[in-house]
Amino acid sequence: MAKKNMGQGLGWWAFLIGLIIAVVTGFSRNPESWAWILVVLGLVVGYLNISDREAGKFLIASVALMLAGSARLEILFPSLGIGSILSNILSSLVVLVAPAAIIVGIKTVYEAAR
Repeated sequence: MAKKNMGQGLGWWAFLIGLIIAVVTGFSRNPESWAWILVVLGLVVGYLNISDREAGKFLIASVALMLAGSARLEILFPSLGIGSILSNILSSLVVLVAPAAIIVGIKTVYEAAR
């Protein structure tokens, strides 16, 4: 039982750190340099943090974030660069959430097939 609580804590921290990195990379000139860290954190989140009960909601939210991440937000306020920052943040969130969605999707299919 203690191990499960530790896993939920680790998954929560991985998500929080990934979220902070995603926001910070929004202001970076080279957001791709953090991609591998976001992928690893996403794998940890997907494996440790999402239960079977939460899988459906998480996958729907993941699809919504991935669709929003594909939007061309650079056209918003081009002189201020706000759209570019938002686009970078959403792209980094997609890099965080996509591996988690893959893990949760595989776990969900496995549970359904069992």
